[in-house]
Amino acid sequence: AEDLITIVVQVNGKVRDRLEIAAGTSKEETEKSALDAPKIQSYLEGRKIQKVIVVPERLVNIVCE
Repeated sequence: AEDLITIVVQVNGKVRDRLEIAAGTSKEETEKSALDAPKIQSYLEGRKIQKVIVVPERLVNIVCE
């Protein structure tokens, strides 16, 4: 059985969503999952992403203009 972990997704430092992902998922996969989440898409609409900070198995912080 795969262990699932919950990561927090932030937009400009504010918690906007939580995702369930498999433990040991790469930084790139974690970032992609966060950016593809429908809830996060609504916050990113029409904004330019400046930086994406990924803390493995903890959080993803998306910094926008």
